[in-house]
Amino acid sequence: MVKETKFYDLLGVKPDASESDLKKAYRKKALALHPDKGGDPELFKEVTSAYEALSDPQKRDMYDRFGEQGLSESGGMGGGMDPQDLFSQLFGGAGGFFGGGGGRGPRGPRKGKDLVHRVKVTLEELYVGKTTKLALQKHILCSKCEGRGGKEGSVKTCQGCHGQGIKVVLRQLGPMVQQMQQTCPDCQGAGEQIAPKDRCKQCNGKKITQERQVLEARIDVGMEDGQQIVFKEAADQAPNTIPGDVVIIVDEQPHPRFKRRKNDLVTDVEIDLLTALGGGKIQIEHLDKRALSVELPAGEVVKPGAMKVLRGQGMPSYRHHEMGDLYVNLSVTFPDSIPIERIALLEQALPPRSEPSKGRKDLDVEDVVMDDIDEREAKQARSNGAGAGGMDDDEEGPDGGPGVQCAQA
Repeated sequence: MVKETKFYDLLGVKPDASESDLKKAYRKKALALHPDKGGDPELFKEVTSAYEALSDPQKRDMYDRFGEQGLSESGGMGGGMDPQDLFSQLFGGAGGFFGGGGGRGPRGPRKGKDLVHRVKVTLEELYVGKTTKLALQKHILCSKCEGRGGKEGSVKTCQGCHGQGIKVVLRQLGPMVQQMQQTCPDCQGAGEQIAPKDRCKQCNGKKITQERQVLEARIDVGMEDGQQIVFKEAADQAPNTIPGDVVIIVDEQPHPRFKRRKNDLVTDVEIDLLTALGGGKIQIEHLDKRALSVELPAGEVVKPGAMKVLRGQGMPSYRHHEMGDLYVNLSVTFPDSIPIERIALLEQALPPRSEPSKGRKDLDVEDVVMDDIDEREAKQARSNGAGAGGMDDDEEGPDGGPGVQCAQA
């Protein structure tokens, strides 16, 4: 739907006419209206001006959106070529249609501000996808006056500022004169005036009204933190302005059990000492409510801080949905105590004890007592460097994969 059809009517074509149709229509009109053939000079200029605007894709788009007034305000009607030059070039002149000169193209209407909204998304939702709704209260062009502010023809350019919205005033400062700009008091900076009786009853001459808009944003499988979903030109509308975009930014929330590294996942799993020494099954609850059952082979001793990987069980990639890997950081839960009578059984199952100070006969041995400490004292000792070592959770291993954090004794 175009804002107005005056230019198309002058050429005798419909608003959906192709470039070829426009060219044919102008040839026919120009031949009939040319002053050398007794045609109307003013109508010839109007038809030529209409064709010059519609034959330029940028100017045509501005005219369709904002009409002749919007095209004129954007500079699209200024600096055009002489109608006689256009006619001569179209009918065999050198240089093509607009060759040999030209000047700067139209600036075009300014674009409004984008509306940016962050949407909090869980890792589960990024794993399976979801649709979220966003309700907006936005400005739209008044449907009754089509953004004019009053009935057609009632909007007049302010004579006080000549449509600029500002006035230049001179102030006498002693022997000097200071030149200043101020908002035009006649139109309050609008650049145009509408008589109170002619103002649109729906928007009271403001040209815009408000409406509630609901946008449905699809959070696709595998999207990442900071990724954007853009709704083109869905923000506030204003006269002679291209609406800005509504930009939705994915805000991935931290997860209590998984850490994401691009398309890979990292999780911590605790196993008991018996499973660590003798094998058994463990289960890992995934993001889509599946339980992954994993068999730890009997006879393989799992050491604290060991890391395993489940291939193809990580995050799906965006669009292609290729699965990353799931890295499992295993920690071992030790019992608080063992009945003394069962220690003999452990001695049978485990390798023999290492001998203290083996091979060191030059040492003076002193018997001392090792005490337990509370968590506060242990934390303070670690912060001072005791037991330091291992990599931070965010560091990467030598092969570029997730780092393994050493378990603290």
